[in-house]
Amino acid sequence: MVRNGTNSLRGSVSTLSLRPKAETDNERAARERIAELEVQLAAAESKITRPVLNAPAVNQQTGHERVVKTLNMNPPRLDSYGIPTPAFLPYTAGDAPIGETMEEMIHRYRRSVEDSMQQMRQESNALEDTFQGKSGCKSLFEKFNESRQFPRASLISNGLKREGSTLKAPEAYCQPFCDFLSGNPTVFHAVDYFESKLEKAGFAKLSERKAWTEGLKVGGKYFTTRNGSSLIAFTVGGGYNSGNGVAMVAGHVDALTARLKPVSTKKTTAGYVQLGVSPYAGGLNTTWWDRDLGIGGRVLVKDPDTGKIVTKLVKLGWPIAKIPTLAPHFGVGMLGTNNPETEAVPIIGLDDDHSSSTEEFKNQTLGGVGSFTATQPPKLVRAIAGELSIQDYSSIVNWELELYDIQPAQCGGLEKEFIFGGRIDDKICSWAAIEGLLATETTSDKDGLIKLVGVFDDEEIGSQLRQGAKSNFLPSVVERIAEAFSKSGSSANILSQTYANSFLISADVTHAVNPNFLGRYLENHAPRLNVGMAIAADSNGHMTTDSVSTALLTRVAEKCGSKLQIFQIRNDSRSGGTVGPMLSSAMGVRAIDAGIAQLSMHSIRATVGSKDPGLGVKLFKGYFDHFESVDTEFE
Repeated sequence: MVRNGTNSLRGSVSTLSLRPKAETDNERAARERIAELEVQLAAAESKITRPVLNAPAVNQQTGHERVVKTLNMNPPRLDSYGIPTPAFLPYTAGDAPIGETMEEMIHRYRRSVEDSMQQMRQESNALEDTFQGKSGCKSLFEKFNESRQFPRASLISNGLKREGSTLKAPEAYCQPFCDFLSGNPTVFHAVDYFESKLEKAGFAKLSERKAWTEGLKVGGKYFTTRNGSSLIAFTVGGGYNSGNGVAMVAGHVDALTARLKPVSTKKTTAGYVQLGVSPYAGGLNTTWWDRDLGIGGRVLVKDPDTGKIVTKLVKLGWPIAKIPTLAPHFGVGMLGTNNPETEAVPIIGLDDDHSSSTEEFKNQTLGGVGSFTATQPPKLVRAIAGELSIQDYSSIVNWELELYDIQPAQCGGLEKEFIFGGRIDDKICSWAAIEGLLATETTSDKDGLIKLVGVFDDEEIGSQLRQGAKSNFLPSVVERIAEAFSKSGSSANILSQTYANSFLISADVTHAVNPNFLGRYLENHAPRLNVGMAIAADSNGHMTTDSVSTALLTRVAEKCGSKLQIFQIRNDSRSGGTVGPMLSSAMGVRAIDAGIAQLSMHSIRATVGSKDPGLGVKLFKGYFDHFESVDTEFE
C-alpha cells in the first residue's frame, strides 16, 4: 500500500494470481488497481529522477532557450480512472515560455509529475480505506501476507514484498547509498551508522565482554561491535535449531586514506602550517593530489565529571587540507616521481607570523607540556575542540583522525547511470549486505537459519588486527551462538555441524570493464555496471570461489531474479585478495567471492552504476531468503 509517498509493493500484476480463494470480486478489482498504481508510481519516480531532455537550442531572435523536441513524451493518455498512465505523464515540453531557463522547465516538468503521483497516492489510500477501518476488515495486503496458500518465494520475483519484508526498485537505493557515503567518511562513522540503523530496526546490541548464553532467543535480532570499527549483525530464524547453518556475508568498511601520525605537528615551512600524515594502504597516491580533503575520525575525551574516557566521533565538514602539485613549468614530473614523506605533506593553513619563503618557526602548543594535544597542530586542536564543544584541551586523551575527499558522492551521466564517489571500496557491498539483511524476513517458524552480516576493518592492510577478518571476531560470534542454543551446553560438536551447514559470501568490489583499456581484461570475464554482482575467481586461491559455491549462488540468483557476472584477472596481471580465503579456511565453510563491479579501484574517486547498490541489496536479500531451500538441492 502507498502511504506518504512510500511504495510498499513493487512488481507486475502477474503475481495477482496468488490471491486467497476467499477474495471477493470487489476486493480483487481494488487490489488489481492498487497493484497497477504501484507500478505507475515506480515508473513515475524513475522519470522524476531522470527526466530525458534533448539539447537546448537558442532562439536567434529572442536569445531564449527552447527545447528542440519534447521530453521524450507524448500527450497524456488517461486510464479508466482518469489518471495519466506512467508512459504518458501530463507534460509535453514544446517551446519553453520566453525567459524560462532549462532548470525552470525541468522543475515545471517534475512538478506536473508529482501532481499526478499525488493523485495516484490519494486513490490508492482511498481504496485501502474501503477495506479497512469502518468495515473492521484487515487490509488486502495483510490478508495476502497472512496467507500460506502460495510459495514463499513467489513474491520475491520482480522485487515484490514478502511477509512484511521490503525491497524497492534498484534505482531507489541510489540516493540513500550516496547519502551514506557522504555522511560517513571514516570507518568509525560507517559502523556508527550501521549501529543506529540496526537499533531502529529492533536489533539488540550485545557486548563481547558479557555472556550471551541467556540473552539469545529464537526469532531475535542482534549485533555486536569490536573497536568501533567492525560490526557483526545476525538474526535467529523462528524455526532455528542447534546445529543449523549460518548464511553469512562478509565485507569491509575501511578504505584507502591518509592517517594522522602520532605526532602530527610539523614546523611551519615558508609560512604554511603542514600536517604529518601516513598513507593507509595505498592512500596518498597521485589521485589524492590537489583534492579538497576533510578530516574526521574518533576522539578520546576524559569526562571532567566522571573521569571516564569516552569516544566521540568528529568530522570537519569543510575542506581542511590540500596536497598541492608542482606546476609543470618547473620541469619536474608529478606522476610516480614524488617522495611520499617529503613531497606529499598536506597544508592546512597559514602561519600567523610573516616570514620569508625559507624561514621556519616553531609552533606554540596547547594543553600543557606532556599532553597529547601538545603534539598536534594548535589550529587543528582548536578546530576539533570547537566541533566537539570541548573547553579543556588537555581533556583530549588521544585521537584517530584521517583525511578524506570532501566532495560528496553523487549520481552522474546523461541519464544518471553512474555513482561517482569516494570510499566505494568496499562500503558499497557492506551497505548493500546490511540493507539485504534488514529487508529479509526472520520470524517465520519455517526459517531455520542464522542470517549474518559482518563488516570488518583493516582489510586493505591484510586484516591482521583484532578488528580484522583474520581475527577471531566472526568465528567467536558463531561459536557463542552455537553455545547459546546447544542443549548440552557443549558447543564443540555443534559448532562443527554448524560450520558444515553454513555458507559465506565474501562481498568485496571487483573490477568493471574500462572502455579505454579493453586489452587489460580477460575475454568473457569483464563485468559491466548496472547489470548485477560479479563472481570473482582466481586459480591461485586469492579468491575462495569454486564450482560448488558458484553453482549454489547461481541457483540463488535464479530464484530471486538476479543476474550474475564473472571476473578473473589475466595471467599477466596481479590479483588482489579478499577476506574470503581467510574466513572460509578458519571456519571450514563453503564460500564464494562475489561483489559489485567498479571503475577506478583504489582511486580517491571511483565509479559504480546507479542501480548497483540496489542490485546488491536484491541479491543479498535473495540469498538470505533462499539459501536454506537451495542448500537442500546439494548433497
